[in-house]
Amino acid sequence: MFFSVFQLSYLWLLPFGLAVGLPASVIGSGGGLVLPLILMLLFDVPAPAAVGTSLAAILPLCAVALIGHRQSDNIDTGLGALFGGTGVVGAFVGVGLTRIMGAELLRAAFGGYTVLLGALMLPRRSRRADGQSAPDAQRRRRRRLVLGSLYGFAGGLISGSFGTSGSAPVLAGLFALRMPLRVVIGTSLMVVLIKTAAALVGHVAFGVIDLTLVLLLTPGAVLGALAGPRLLTRAALERRESPIRGVLAVVVMLAGVVMLVRW
Repeated sequence: MFFSVFQLSYLWLLPFGLAVGLPASVIGSGGGLVLPLILMLLFDVPAPAAVGTSLAAILPLCAVALIGHRQSDNIDTGLGALFGGTGVVGAFVGVGLTRIMGAELLRAAFGGYTVLLGALMLPRRSRRADGQSAPDAQRRRRRRLVLGSLYGFAGGLISGSFGTSGSAPVLAGLFALRMPLRVVIGTSLMVVLIKTAAALVGHVAFGVIDLTLVLLLTPGAVLGALAGPRLLTRAALERRESPIRGVLAVVVMLAGVVMLVRW
């Protein structure tokens, strides 16, 4: 960790933090894809420092947003722990795969995979026949365990490979488990918090966190994170769940396209 020399342009980090924190707490992404790009493209921060610094700013953002989501009962802690635990394992595997396969090849593979995940997130009409009974409790638990582990591990692979939050597979997995939109958002933030904390340990050890940038990014990000859960509480999400889910699906597919284009 280090303090860089303050520059007047760094004051723009305050509104940028707010602009990222609010939507990140509303859609459950944590902002892990946007913040590194802002730091690298607009402030010429080297990639390792941009990733480590964004993780340090994302951690308080997620923690504050989770308080609001917890008060609104928007978090499935069991699923959050499952996705988060398997995500941490996936992150370590992702770091190893990057050394073996190379980041460019992995980016192409995960880009196509993320586009597919977005397509699977698109809202669909239920095909269940009227007389067909719902799956029994044992089948639901098994499905929850299998899908949670697979999607959580995939999110960790992306986090470990590219230093992003890996929220796309998490969102897709929670939708696949047919969780309500409020729970999808809150639980996704819990998973992002777990993986961010694990990834941050490594960046602290390697000393690639610019504390000057963190101190300027965090206040705006925290303010946005405070406002996000309150906006969700006031919104009638149940009536708008299908179009919002469609928007999230498009965002996930665009993230995959960005990976493919960069490849």
